[in-house]
Amino acid sequence: MIKLGAGRLDRIVAVGAHCDDIAIGAGGTLLTLCRARPGIRVDALVLSGGGTEREQEEQDALASFCPGADLRLTVLKLPDGRMPAHWEEAKSAVEELRARTEPDLVLAPRTEDAHQDHSGLARLLPTAFRDHLVLGYEIVKWDGDLGRPTAYQPLSPEIAEEKVRLLQEHYPSQRHRPWYDREAFLGLARIRGIECHARYAEAFSVTKLTLDLGE
Repeated sequence: MIKLGAGRLDRIVAVGAHCDDIAIGAGGTLLTLCRARPGIRVDALVLSGGGTEREQEEQDALASFCPGADLRLTVLKLPDGRMPAHWEEAKSAVEELRARTEPDLVLAPRTEDAHQDHSGLARLLPTAFRDHLVLGYEIVKWDGDLGRPTAYQPLSPEIAEEKVRLLQEHYPSQRHRPWYDREAFLGLARIRGIECHARYAEAFSVTKLTLDLGE
């Protein structure tokens, strides 16, 4: 596989439409990054779940997924499933996030995601983070919208197992969902690992990438 590095990463941004989106889509990548770079700053924004039990779940979960990081989490109160109707509020939140950080990497939903909240948020990112590396993570669900990713972050077996354990531990409100289980999460990670010659991996879409091949 061709490997491209992102250089030194001191600040990253992670955004999700719902509590647990970031952890499901990029939890293994966050664990890998934060363990390799103690003190890395992580600015996280979640559009919905504020003021509910899900906000506390998210706070506890991201603290575990970002060990040793300077984590700054904001959870808003936009209604679940209604993000397109609250476009201005979501756009303002993304722009406020952009105003307070200059990230080296942005983790966000994919524009191809079938959930309207996910894809709506994904379309907002390029308007604020115009010159940044944005990786669009995937979320397994009943819609069947998984596609052909363009970038992969290999995960060690230990990281893959820890991701699944933390998802089960920190989001009890989601355990009733038929797709929210160990087999689904680890199975997708195994498939993505096969695709990039690793045991496990998380996959991302990249919509724009500038190469510098002259140095």
